[in-house]
Amino acid sequence: MSLPESTTVLIVGAGPAGLTAALSLAHHACHDFVIIDAVVEGQKTSRAIMMHAATVEALASINAADGLVSRAIKGKGIRVTTRSSEIIEASFAPLKKHTVHPYALLSPQNVTEEELGQKLRSLGVQVQRPHKVVGMKQNEKDPRITDVSFEDGQVIRARYIIGADGARSTIRSITGIGFSDPDGPKLASGPIAQMVTADLTFDREPVGAQTIEGNFDVIVSPNGFFFLTPFGTRFNAELTRDGKPVTKPIFRIGCAVPPKNGEPPHAPPREYIQNLIDAYGPVCMSSDPSINPRPVKVDQLLWSTRFRTHAGIADRTFTRLGAAIFLVGDAAHIHSPAGGQGMNLAIRDAIFLGEAITKHIKASAENRGLRMMLSGLYPLHFLPRSVHWQDRSPFLTYKADVVVGIYEKVAEDLDNRDEKWRVSGKYALVSFLPRSVGQ
Repeated sequence: MSLPESTTVLIVGAGPAGLTAALSLAHHACHDFVIIDAVVEGQKTSRAIMMHAATVEALASINAADGLVSRAIKGKGIRVTTRSSEIIEASFAPLKKHTVHPYALLSPQNVTEEELGQKLRSLGVQVQRPHKVVGMKQNEKDPRITDVSFEDGQVIRARYIIGADGARSTIRSITGIGFSDPDGPKLASGPIAQMVTADLTFDREPVGAQTIEGNFDVIVSPNGFFFLTPFGTRFNAELTRDGKPVTKPIFRIGCAVPPKNGEPPHAPPREYIQNLIDAYGPVCMSSDPSINPRPVKVDQLLWSTRFRTHAGIADRTFTRLGAAIFLVGDAAHIHSPAGGQGMNLAIRDAIFLGEAITKHIKASAENRGLRMMLSGLYPLHFLPRSVHWQDRSPFLTYKADVVVGIYEKVAEDLDNRDEKWRVSGKYALVSFLPRSVGQ
């Protein structure tokens, strides 16, 4: 598909961050933008599954939440258990005093992307595929413009570029922006350094408290860390693979693989997943009759993956190469999967940035810098309060440390540059809670 020769805003990447950036621009009446992606179609795997109340509120602010709210499971809370009994439960019910969304939405990431994409199409915008960025340079005639070149030889001129192209961002690489873990190798070598996640069904439905739809369970033991989310049959059509029908309830599982067990295999097979469940999962899902009087076995393995847990932050989230270039989502920061902050922050990055860019476009005749434009959108005082709230939780201490590292890095950049992406709102929204709780 042919691209236009020029656009005001070019969005590179059509995952949750890129799609939301497009929706935010459109909501704030910026319609001269192009969104592209390097692949022919979006991924059909579930990946990130949890969306917190603050993120739902943010999507609602740009009229993009209704489809997700109606389609997703409304998570009731988070439970921490042993393999056979409950330790503690944190219910989302008290949030009713603070938000119309007192829950966490649970849905596969491909469903989230489908809903965001459908909303974008309803506004008359199509993602342009497949277009892979291979180069960028300042325009020779206009120093405020960047020429973006693509693998197929096309070139598009843009005044603003949003890099929403993931953890291995091409935009970040071309602009020479560094990317590293602020805490070094600490997390990458710890007990949750390597994890496996999978979507699966069982040969017969397990019976137990951990199998109830709407729960998000974390199972802890001296030797392991396991999490579980029952999807029921709600997403069976969306998670079907290879044309094989899925009729049984689907479960998302995740398990930390102890270093002593060696490196997990690529796309871990059913037998490997079964062994993890038997060793670290809830007893009601074990195939071992000696501990589970009603043993069950993994039936269909719909998707599985391995990954190493680590965090990372870009040295800068704003730069210039003619155009103003921004990084959002995984291109700007990646997180341990604990707490589900990656996709949540990506979406809120994008909503904030769409508003900020639109305001800057409208104010450009007044020659107001980006730093001035962005500085008034969110109160700086909210950030330390959200970090303080997280730091009270032993499960989230690491994430709070990462947020502080992010804040310090971007704050340093703000001091050193005339035009800089204002951090106060962008990372203030890191907490699970709706904004009113932290204020």
